[in-house]
Order: sequence, then C-alpha cells, then structure tokens
Amino acid sequence: MTHDLSRRTLLAAGGALALTGMAGAPSAYAEAGSWRSTLVYRRHGRLVYAEDAERNRVPDFSHAGYRNGERPLPRLRVVKTIRPIEGDNTAHIQAALDEIAALPEHRRGALLLLPGRYPVSGTIYVRSSRTVLRGSGDGEDPAENSVIMATAAAAANRTVIVAGGEGPVNWSAWRGEVPGTRTDIVSDFVQVGERSFEVADARGLRPGDNVIIFHPCSEGWLKAIDHGGHDTGRPWNVDEEPILYNRYVTDIRGNQVTVDAPVYNHLDRSLSQSYLYKTDRAGVVTQVGVERLRVDVEFTGDPFVDKSAVQNAIRVFRAEDAWIRDCTALRFWQVGMEAWEATRVTVDNCRALEPTGATSAGGNRYNFCAHPFAQLVLFKDCHATKARHAFICNGAASNSGIVFLRGTSEETYNTSEGHRRWNTGLLFDGHREVNPHRTLTLGLYNRGWWGTSHGWSAAHSVAWGCDMSGTQIVVQKPPTAQNYVVGARNAVVNADGPFAQPIGHVEGVGEADLQIPSLYAAQLHERGFRHL
Repeated sequence: MTHDLSRRTLLAAGGALALTGMAGAPSAYAEAGSWRSTLVYRRHGRLVYAEDAERNRVPDFSHAGYRNGERPLPRLRVVKTIRPIEGDNTAHIQAALDEIAALPEHRRGALLLLPGRYPVSGTIYVRSSRTVLRGSGDGEDPAENSVIMATAAAAANRTVIVAGGEGPVNWSAWRGEVPGTRTDIVSDFVQVGERSFEVADARGLRPGDNVIIFHPCSEGWLKAIDHGGHDTGRPWNVDEEPILYNRYVTDIRGNQVTVDAPVYNHLDRSLSQSYLYKTDRAGVVTQVGVERLRVDVEFTGDPFVDKSAVQNAIRVFRAEDAWIRDCTALRFWQVGMEAWEATRVTVDNCRALEPTGATSAGGNRYNFCAHPFAQLVLFKDCHATKARHAFICNGAASNSGIVFLRGTSEETYNTSEGHRRWNTGLLFDGHREVNPHRTLTLGLYNRGWWGTSHGWSAAHSVAWGCDMSGTQIVVQKPPTAQNYVVGARNAVVNADGPFAQPIGHVEGVGEADLQIPSLYAAQLHERGFRHL
C-alpha cells in the first residue's frame, strides 16, 4: 500500500535574533529552495542556528528514531513460520514467539505469519530482545496478507500487540538508580539543544553508561512558567511534572559530560537543581519490532457513537531501539500505534484508520501517539484518518524529541498537537492536512484548564514546512521557552487559540520554496547520515 507523502513547505514571521553556529560535519544535503529561514539556514555548507534574548533556539531533532536515526531499520532473518489455525489464535502466536524467546539472543529473529486471518481474543506479547513479529502484508485480503482480527466477544479496552517489556504502566518510570551514581549538574545554564554540561563529580560515570537527566519540578521553575499558565484551572504542583531525559554518556572530560542526544528544555540552575544518575534499566527490551501486518477489530456499532473492544492496536512499551514498520491498524478507539516508556523508536510507513468512538470525547481517536516516557521517537510517512488527534504527544514533561515526519491527517476532527503539561522538543516536519472537518488542526499552544489542567502543552517545538489545506495553526510562546512555525503553506497562522497567550515565532507563511525542505533530514545529513 502506498500513499502520496511528498515533502511540503512554508510558514513563519519573526523577531530579533542573535546568530550562533552549531558544530557538525559539512552536509551534502543541497540547498533546495530560495527562501531562507532566519532560525536555521545554511552558511558555507553548514547549518547555522539563531537564538533569541532568552537563549531559545531550534534544537537538533535528528536523534529521534531507531539508533538515534543513525542506522536504517534492521531486517532480522525469519527463524519460525506459522499459519492461522481454527478459532482463537492468541495462544498459537504467543507460543511461537515464546519459542523464539527461549533461543539464545544471537539466534533469535522474526516470526513470520503466513497470509491468512488470525482471530485473537487477547494480547500478543513480543517480549524478548532481538525478536520481530512479521506478517506477509498489511492489506485487506487475507489470501495475500496477515490480518490479526481482534474478536469483539473478548475483554474490552485491550491492546492487541505489545512489543517490549512486561508489567503494568509505570507513571514514575526511570526512577531506578544505580547506587552511588547520582551527581548534580553544576553548569549554571544548560541551553536547549545542548549535549554537554558540567557535573559535580563524574568519577562514577563511563562512556556508554545509560543515564537519566532529572530536572525537578520545583517551586522556582513552576513560578517561572506561571504554574502551567492556566486561566481558571488548577495550578501544577511541586514534583508533579519533573522533566526527564533518557540518554547515553558518549564522552567525559574531567567533570564535563557529553550525552548522545540534546536536552529539549533549558536546565536553569537558578530555577531547579538538575542531576543525573545511572539507570538500572529494569525490564527494558531492545531490538524488537512489528512488521507488515494488519490489525482489525470485529465491530458492528456506529463508529461515531460506540467504541470497539480494542483500546490500542500496537504498543511499543518499555523498549529501546524498537520499531513498527509497514503496518495498518483499524477500528481501535484510542490509539492505533503508540510508544510508551520507550526510547529511540521508529514508526515507519504505517496507517491508523477508521477509529471508533465519539469525535468529541476526551481520550478517543489518538491515531499516532507518544505516551508518557516516550523519547526520541520518529513517526515517518504515516497516515491517519478521522482522528481527534491524529499525531499527538500525550506524555507531559516526560515526553521529548518526538518527530512527526511527512505525516498525513485526513478528515480530522481536531488538532495534532502537544496535548498536556510541557511536552518538549516536538517537530511536525512536512505535516499535511487533507479534507479536514475543523478549522484549527495543529497546535503548539496553551490548553488552559482543559482535561487535567493541561496548560502549556508544548515548548521548544516546531512546525516546519507544513501544508494545512487552508486551516489554522496556533503557535504561542511559553514563558522561558519558544514555539515556532516556519514555512507553512495554505495555512492561517496566529496565536488565536482557546486560551490567550503571546504569539510564538512565525515566519515564511506562504513560502513554497524552502532552502531546507525538511528540518529533520537536514539535521540528520549535517551529522553525516544520509540513508533517510
């Protein structure tokens, strides 16, 4: 199945900016157009970034995806093949996956589902590292494709496929410290987009260590961001929304530590004392994937009133370096494909179609979603239909580095957006709207008292080269941060959202010929990786 997802372009307006160069290898990514952003542009073959008086700047998003975007998705060899059986196939598929899991890791690989219809009443777990659940195609015809059919008579509100670790959702994930490794970050100000900083004592750290950077949700920081920026909603409380970054140490020079990917929020020591520690990585599964299959649901109700039995089709959970590739999900009621407590994930060439449930009800129709503790996730060339929130970050301050690259939202009923409570480092790159049912379709803004006092839902986030089919992008400036719209086509761009806040940085609205057509691709090329 293919769909037209060619690059789009255009958007913006600006402010006075100071120019700073960021290090990186010379890029072979040629200048494609004549219009140049004031935020990120090429000079002498290198990307140059601008910063404002608060030292806000567009960060590097190119670390999102499998192996930080630096390698193409692997293709693991098939080690077992099955065909459908009569009746419920849940145990049939699970037994085959568990057989692979029992092998030594270097002998594991893909379970291939031959074409056919596989009725399932429960959840299928791909729960061992270096294991893939692979179908024969994600099309409708079971004679040529692998169709996982979730049965309606089984448990409601279930997830059909979980790739990654086991156990319940942990709303306080990544807190497991290796004893004796915690050390304060003593740099007075670590700028958004930075990868290096000083710590009090680096003697307990080594290159290759998996660390958590922890920015406490302090009273000082909350005061600086107006306790979430509500009008009448409940203010955010101390310790309620800490900012965490899951990273690897790449270099240590004395007490200066460099990590593999940038921070997506300023670490201002005058507002909150950040620190880092080695994580115990409890339960993390790596090199796990779901490929080339279709997840459908038995459903006979009214899709705009009733919910199907399936809450989520495919979830990547408690995983690292994981992927979903060439899959289609239909008739779920909450999420088609999602990442939860997962880092360095790619969702590539997937479709989340025809969700169920009321289009006005909270929690429904989040077709592609980054849930809590999802970081460095790349949704690439994905297609959503009839969503409330086609492409959404719903993980609050634990979400960051989420890239929606060349996504298409068709017949949307609401916005693609950062959804609640300080998601940072979101990039909508080449996003496209088709036949929308709503005027406002993309938001980097304040959501006020809505939901759980959502307040500032996105910070240090960018919409780049989006084609909006005549609809509105709302972009607002959070305190201590900035949001950006650059080079939008067929768009109305302003700060006229549901809750009044200052406008963010806007430039190039209506420009069709961007020097940098795709920000993610340009940044990836700048780092020397050209496989995209």
